[in-house]
Amino acid sequence: MLRLNCDMGEGMAYDAQIMPLIDMANLACGAHAGSEALMHSNVLLAKQYGVQIGAHPSYPDRANFGRVSMQIGPEKLEVLIRQQIGALDAICQAHGAKLSYVKPHGALYNDMMRDKKLFKTIVQAVSSYDSSLQLMILSSPQNSEHAKLAAEHGITLIYELFADRNYTEEGRLVPRGEPDAVIEDTALIVKRIKHYQQQGELLSITGTPLKLAGDSLCVHGDNASSLAVIKALRDVL
Repeated sequence: MLRLNCDMGEGMAYDAQIMPLIDMANLACGAHAGSEALMHSNVLLAKQYGVQIGAHPSYPDRANFGRVSMQIGPEKLEVLIRQQIGALDAICQAHGAKLSYVKPHGALYNDMMRDKKLFKTIVQAVSSYDSSLQLMILSSPQNSEHAKLAAEHGITLIYELFADRNYTEEGRLVPRGEPDAVIEDTALIVKRIKHYQQQGELLSITGTPLKLAGDSLCVHGDNASSLAVIKALRDVL
C-alpha cells in the first residue's frame, strides 16, 4: 500500500494540520529551510501521530530554497549530508523518537537521479552515518540499477511517486519551470492515483503509460489548497 509522505519543517503554516493525515514526514534539516526549533516541534508531532520520520537534507542554499544545483566535491558533500542527518537524529533521540530514512531535497534530489556518481556519494553518506536508514528516491525505469548500487553499501531504497507532478515519457518529473509541471486539480490528482492503484501505472504528460514501482506517494503541503488534496488522497489510500 502506498504511504503518504510530505516535506515539512520548512516554515510553512500547515504542519500541525497535515501531520495526522500522512504516514511519513520529511523534515528539513536547516540547509534549505527550517530550524532547530521546527525540527523539535515536528519530531514531537510525528511521534504523537505515529508518523515515520525522515531527514530531508539539501544543498546548503537557503537563498534559493535548495532548488539550484551546486558543484560540491563528494567528500565535502558527504560531510554536509551526514551533518544534516545527525542534527535531526540527535533531536529524535532527545524525544525518544526514531529516524527511519533519508530523502534528499530539491536540486540535490533531482541531481542524484541524473548523476550516478552523485547518487553513490549520497548512498555512501547515508551508509557511513547509519546503514539501517533507508533512502527515498524517485521511482524510475532505472530502479534496479539504483537498488544494486545502494545494496553494495547496505542501503534499502524507498521508491517514491508524485501525486501532483507530471512526468516525462522517460519517467522523470517535468521540470518546475515548464508548463503543467505541477497538477493543481484535486479531482485529476485523485483520478491519477486511483488509476495507479488499479493498473500499476502513471500516465506521462503526453499520455504514455509508465509502469513504476511505488512504496510512497509524495504530497505537497505548502498552501491551504494542499490540505484538500492530502485529505482526498488519504481517503483513496
